[in-house]
Amino acid sequence: MRAHNRQRDARLRNVKVTLAVVGVFVLLAVAFVFIDRATSDPNATLAAGETQYVRADSHRLQTAPDGKVTLVEFLDFECEACLSYFPVVEKLREQYEGKVTFVARYFPIPSHFNAERAARAVEASAQQGKFDDMYKKMYETQKTWGEKQVPADTLFRGFAEEMGLDMAKWDKDFEDPATLARVKKDVADGEALGVGGTPTFFLNEKKIQPQSEDEFKAAIDAALAG
Repeated sequence: MRAHNRQRDARLRNVKVTLAVVGVFVLLAVAFVFIDRATSDPNATLAAGETQYVRADSHRLQTAPDGKVTLVEFLDFECEACLSYFPVVEKLREQYEGKVTFVARYFPIPSHFNAERAARAVEASAQQGKFDDMYKKMYETQKTWGEKQVPADTLFRGFAEEMGLDMAKWDKDFEDPATLARVKKDVADGEALGVGGTPTFFLNEKKIQPQSEDEFKAAIDAALAG
């Protein structure tokens, strides 16, 4: 009888262990489903009024009051092509001030050693209201630090000091995982929208590939007239 009871108790313990293991796997499976859905469907994380083109926290270089036309650029501060487009975009900003909203979004290319670091430096500066200043500084100095295989952190920090930023805060923000996550959020949106290289422009959510300033202006003028 005692042997029978011991066997019964052993079976019960085995059943409980099995159920517990099964329960853990079920919970993990459910978690993976939710994670997969969030990853495969970026729209699941969109807040009200947001799109993958422009989020609530996207950096607007300037804003048109009527919101009729928006130009979004996915950019890499170490990208030479982005540098060549930079003066064109700056000129367009002047010409279409008050008429077109210009939005800059991060898309550092992995093969560019300092691109992600530059994006973090710009984002850390943005936390103190200096996005535009550091955005311009990166392009103005790209030939100094770009295409090199050594960290440009010290140089970027020097830019922040020149701007009179709170360096204790800047240092913390530069290293903060949340800053990198903010950059990667832009990258994720870009990838979801089919961005494969930089610069990539979207005019009112339509990808455009202007080869000259005149083509840029023609596209913008058409959007304003539409």
